[in-house]
Amino acid sequence: MKIRDTFPRPIREIENIWIPMPDGVRLAARVWMPEDAEAHPVPAILEYVPYRKRDMLRARDEPIHRYFAGHGYAAVRLDLRGSGESEGILRDEYLPQELDDAEAAIAWIAAQRWCSGRVGMMGKSWGGFNALQVAARRPPALGAIITVCSTDDRYADDAHYMGGCLIADNFGWGSAFFNLAVHPPDPALVGENWRAMWMERLEAVQPFPAVWLEHQRRDGYWKHGSVCEDYAAIECPVYAVGGWADAYSNAVPRLLAGLSCPRKGLVGPWGHQYPQDGVPGPAIGFLQEALRWWDHWLKGIDTGIMDEPAYRVWMQDSVPPRATYRDRPGRWVAEECWPSLRIAPRSLPLAPGRIEPEGANVPDAALDVSSPQSVGIAAGAWCGFGAPGDMPLDQRIDDGGSLVFDSDPLDAPLEMLGAAVLEAEIASDRPVAQIAVRLSDVAPDGAATRVTYGVLNLTHRDGHENPSALEPGRRTRVRVALNDVAHAFARGRRLRLAISTSYWPIVWPAPEIVRLTVHTGASRLVLPVRPPRDEDAALAPFEPPEAAPGPAEKELNAPRMHRIVERDLRTGETLFATGVHGGDLDAGRVTWIEDIDVEYGQAMSRRSRIRDDDPLSAESEHRHRAHFRRDGWHARVDTRVRVSCTGDSFRVEAQMDAWEGETRLFSRAWDRRIARDHV
Repeated sequence: MKIRDTFPRPIREIENIWIPMPDGVRLAARVWMPEDAEAHPVPAILEYVPYRKRDMLRARDEPIHRYFAGHGYAAVRLDLRGSGESEGILRDEYLPQELDDAEAAIAWIAAQRWCSGRVGMMGKSWGGFNALQVAARRPPALGAIITVCSTDDRYADDAHYMGGCLIADNFGWGSAFFNLAVHPPDPALVGENWRAMWMERLEAVQPFPAVWLEHQRRDGYWKHGSVCEDYAAIECPVYAVGGWADAYSNAVPRLLAGLSCPRKGLVGPWGHQYPQDGVPGPAIGFLQEALRWWDHWLKGIDTGIMDEPAYRVWMQDSVPPRATYRDRPGRWVAEECWPSLRIAPRSLPLAPGRIEPEGANVPDAALDVSSPQSVGIAAGAWCGFGAPGDMPLDQRIDDGGSLVFDSDPLDAPLEMLGAAVLEAEIASDRPVAQIAVRLSDVAPDGAATRVTYGVLNLTHRDGHENPSALEPGRRTRVRVALNDVAHAFARGRRLRLAISTSYWPIVWPAPEIVRLTVHTGASRLVLPVRPPRDEDAALAPFEPPEAAPGPAEKELNAPRMHRIVERDLRTGETLFATGVHGGDLDAGRVTWIEDIDVEYGQAMSRRSRIRDDDPLSAESEHRHRAHFRRDGWHARVDTRVRVSCTGDSFRVEAQMDAWEGETRLFSRAWDRRIARDHV
């Protein structure tokens, strides 16, 4: 990463500015702009997230927003209502109030003397979500957006449900959000009112995992904010960006296919990060790429960005399975449009133990699978950040509890771009069941690298709005779409399709042990095969990553993080644990931020366990701590969420304790039971 300390325009920084909302609430923003912006107004770029501009994301924000300001933009980092120093309550994700506030903020920004009246929105994850959702409201000043690692469908493709299965990250992310929602504002900015604001947040919060469990099918709660409900509502230009190691890459091709506005898509090998920091690499000069986009749409400069192919992706090469990659070998490829007419579906029939060549005549055979509940332990993180241990392990660990089909060694390279699909005829011996499908790249020595995967709650086989129980023993057709990916299988490698009835800890198990029967005569793997494209060799390379300087910080404690699996051979229980080593929250990360003289600490611990012979033994506990300290001020929040289940309900137990110095200022416990709804 090249750190630039000089820019075309000298920069003025405003540590905190209040943006008034129509109801009188003030939202807190940090702003960077050219020094002469009031004399020579510039377009603005808004990033709007709840992750505390003051301290939590200070080190991430400054290199990005200073960079934009130095190139002639007013960069505005706005905290959501009820987060950071913003007044009000943060009640949930993507509520109408959040979007109302965004529209009001955009109008306010556009009216400032330093703004030309043109505004862009950019964000990763939460900020990518709401950039799409605000774009669908068409505020007049919004000229374009960049959405990174986000989704157009809050039910089918977020941290809560996948293929109608309950994702365990519903509890991991929900627990983190539970803690985040009650962080205190900084007295240095809000004054003596800080404690009253904090108490208001503490009194109003609720355990979000329980809130989201109240909506186990695709109802109006999830449709709100899902822009796939009406792509036509978005008229401003959209640049959609993702990474193959991230959980949200499926949204990029869907947006390209669904939107009718000017649009581009980019997917690299990265995890849940901005691409200038992308891991696995190669990282790219994403801030330069973003400037090309902003210059074109907000300043009217022809940068040539819209003359390039609509969809550009990193075609990943075959690699050995590893939990961590610094870089993923491959190359950039592109399609002029998406869906691409060049992508040809290749239908490969399934036979006992084999993936047959296209066109093979395969007789019907009934193959049973009933997986141990711990199958999935080699899956890696549902949403990878590029951190050590995030990536899938050798899939042979899980293949032993799965129904496996292998191809012959490839006699020529095979490239795929898009979503592979399993089309199968199956029967279940239970009314509620799930199926997990993995596609792996198998080396000559037998090592299996997962390429992509998909899961389906079989009660959702006909859609997510009205699930229906299976009739045990009855054959039914199902279609399981795997996550989009670009992957080049090398000559001599084999394709492996693995089917299991569990995929823990990625998804919560079905309430009973399930046996699925797969009928091979009517089942096939369909691959999106991409032929070579000569023009790929002429693609202009991305520039190397660069950014502006970050803040002066000192790490006071660098935690020893772990990601471990323990197996109790006596009970058959598997424990999966991540976070600070040993679960000791006192040993979390602590940073001193020199500019604002604040010590900021955070720590998390997750422990999930299950027995192979009992899906109802599944339980997951998540603990989080955050603290803030300077002379005369010390605030801390500890939260704990534990989730368990019976055959007909979930139980969510939560605890929150807030401390001012050595005094416990607030404490509350929740114990919620929520009926299972075909999950």
